[in-house]
Amino acid sequence: MLGLYRLATILAGPLIGLYLGRRRAAGKEDPERFPERLGQASVERPVGVVVWIHATSVGESLSVLPLVERLLLRRPGSHVLVTTGTVTSARLMAERLPERALHQYVPVDRPGAVRRFLDHWRPDLALWTESEFWPNLVAGTQARGIPMVLVNGRMSDRSYRRWRHLRGLIRPLLAGFALCLAQSGRDGQRLTSLGAVDVRVAGNLKTAAAPLPSSHAAMETLRKALGGRPLWLAASTHDGEEAMAAAVHKSLSAAHPDLLTIIVPRHPERGEAIAQELRGKGLTVARRAAKVTVGRDTEIYVADTMGELGLFYRLATVVFVGGSLVPHGGQNPLESARLDCAVVHGPHMTNFA
Repeated sequence: MLGLYRLATILAGPLIGLYLGRRRAAGKEDPERFPERLGQASVERPVGVVVWIHATSVGESLSVLPLVERLLLRRPGSHVLVTTGTVTSARLMAERLPERALHQYVPVDRPGAVRRFLDHWRPDLALWTESEFWPNLVAGTQARGIPMVLVNGRMSDRSYRRWRHLRGLIRPLLAGFALCLAQSGRDGQRLTSLGAVDVRVAGNLKTAAAPLPSSHAAMETLRKALGGRPLWLAASTHDGEEAMAAAVHKSLSAAHPDLLTIIVPRHPERGEAIAQELRGKGLTVARRAAKVTVGRDTEIYVADTMGELGLFYRLATVVFVGGSLVPHGGQNPLESARLDCAVVHGPHMTNFA
C-alpha cells in the first residue's frame, strides 16, 4: 500500500500544485517561504547534531517548547529543527523558539519534496508529535536509518477508524518508530493494535507547558479601557460558534447590561467575517486587529490577533473553550485552567477526553 501511495502522490503532482496554489491565494501558505513546502530549505543546516521535531500546527508546536528547551539544555552543542504546516504556527515559533532552535515548513508529502528536505537537513533524530503520519515523510526518514520517536502520541476516534481500514499503510509506518510515547492508555492500545512495537504511556506533554505569555503593558491598557465591566471569553472558536456566543451574550445582557463578550477565533483571518456576521445581528462589534479600542457601547470584542490568548485568559474569569460546540474535537482547556479560569466547553471534546 505504501508503494501505491507513493505512486499516487507522484501522479497527483498537478492536482497537489493546484491545491497549494489555492491555499496561497487564501493566505494559508507563506508566499515568501513557500519553497520550503517543496523541500527547499531557506537556511543552512547547522553544524553538529540536529534533532528534528515535527509538530502539526499551533497547539502541537506550543506543547513541544518545553521539550525543545530540555533537549538544548541536555545537549549544549546541538540544534533543534521544528517543522509545522501552518502560517500561524510559524509566526508563533518565530517569537518563542529559543536560541539554537529554528523553524521550517514541513514539505508536502511527495517523494521529491521529502528527498530534498532530508538531503539538506540530515537529522540525527526525528521526533513526531501526536498523530501526524505523512507516509512518504515517515518512510523516507526510516529508510535513511534516522531513529524516530513518537511523542505525545494520540489516536482520536476518527483517526483510529480511518487507519483501521488502512492497516497495510499504517502498520509499516508505526513499526518504524523505535519508541512511541502515548498520551493515555487508550491511545497506547490503539497505537499497538495498529502496529507500533514499543509503546509506553507517558502522559500529555501539554500538561508540562508554561502559562501562555502576555504583555503587561497591553494588559494594563486593555484593563483601563474595560473599566471594570463584567466579561467572559469565547476562546479558539470555530465557524458557527461565534453566532452561538452572540446568542449567549444577548441572553446574559438582560441580567448584565454592561457585559462584554470577547471572542478569540481559532483562525484570526476570519476576524472581519465574524465582525460582519455579528453586526448583522444588531451587535456593536470592535476588532482588535483593526486597532479599534473597546468603547462603553462595545458589546463584542473580536480579538483576531496572534499570540495574545494569555492576555485574555488573565483578564477573564469564565472561559468557553471552542471547537467543542461543533464536531471538531475541542481545543486545549489546560491553557485557561492553568491561569485560574473557570472552563466551560461543549459536548465535542474527544481531542482532550
